[in-house]
This record gives sequence, C-alpha cells and structure tokens, in this order.
Amino acid sequence: MAPKKLKKKAGKAGVRKPARPVKDAAKKATKKVAKPAKAATMPAAAKSLLGKSAPDFALPLDDGGRLSLKSLRGKRVVLYFYPKDDTPGCTAEACAFRDGLPRFSSANAVVIGVSKDNVASHNKFRTKFKLNFPLASDDGKVCEAYGVWKQKSMYGRTYMGIERSTFIIDEQGSVRAEWRKVSVAGHADEVSKALAVL
Repeated sequence: MAPKKLKKKAGKAGVRKPARPVKDAAKKATKKVAKPAKAATMPAAAKSLLGKSAPDFALPLDDGGRLSLKSLRGKRVVLYFYPKDDTPGCTAEACAFRDGLPRFSSANAVVIGVSKDNVASHNKFRTKFKLNFPLASDDGKVCEAYGVWKQKSMYGRTYMGIERSTFIIDEQGSVRAEWRKVSVAGHADEVSKALAVL
C-alpha cells in the first residue's frame, strides 16, 4: 500500500509541462492590453449672459411655495447658485447674503439661492441659519440654462456639479452682471456694490 501511495504522490509532484513558447505568451499579453480610452468630453465654456434676457424659471421653494422669475418683474434679482446646503462654503455665502439683505432691499433687489438640494433640505438649512431670503430647488434644468452645471474635480476625482455663480437681473429681466467661479470671501459685498452703480 505505501509504495503505491508514494508513486501517486510522486506523479502529482512530477515534472511540469514545458512553458508555452515566448511567441504564444506575447500573443496572449497583446490580447489583454485594453484599447486606449477616448478622451473625456469637457463641457463647453459657459457663454456670458450679460445683456441677454435671463432664462425664465418656476421653481419650488423651501417653504412649499413656488417662485417664477417673471413674477419678480419690476424688482432687481440677485440670483445665486451654490453647490450644497449646510456645507462650509455655502453656509458662509448664505450668511453673508443674509447679513447684507438690508442693503439689497434698499437697492430694490431680492435675493434667491438655488441648488439641486430638495425643498426639505432647503427648509432645514434656512431654519438652521435664519436665512431671510428664499431657497429654490432645481432639478438641473435651470442650472444648465444659466451655464453653471460643470465638470469639476477634487482629489483626482471628476464629477458634475454646480459652479458657484451669481447673476444680477434687472427690473425688465435682463442680466446686468454675472460672477462665475465665485470665491465666497467678500462676494456679497461685491454684489452689493455692483447694485449701487447699475
């Protein structure tokens, strides 16, 4: 019995089959090489809206109401787009607009914040920071109409998101000023000063 077992084990541990010829291995490796990926299509640079009619919209608000741009004719509108509720930069920006609202109101202007967060998120955000202006929820169409839906990158990862942007719309519905790729610090003051000279 023992010799047979030894013979069987020896057979299993026997000499391996010779390796495939180098030519075959090279052919196999070639098959595994993936075709180069096509370059990602970058979104076109946003066209300026200055002097043009502001794209109209009718969006749901944080308080359950609905707001259209047409309903604000006769007033100036500070329409600002921000990436996400209750994040550091967006909170600082919202609070700056909140604190500056008396100056905007004296210039016959209303402030409206827009992001893709839902109305429940907006309501929570507005309540938490006592924001004194409405937040509108967009499904993406208004962001695209204003050219603020962009490809962004962070830590080597690319994704689509809202590029922080602000527009001043006059009493007749035309865009009189625009800021893209906004830096939060001092921005609300800059918008207020622009309103004073428009």
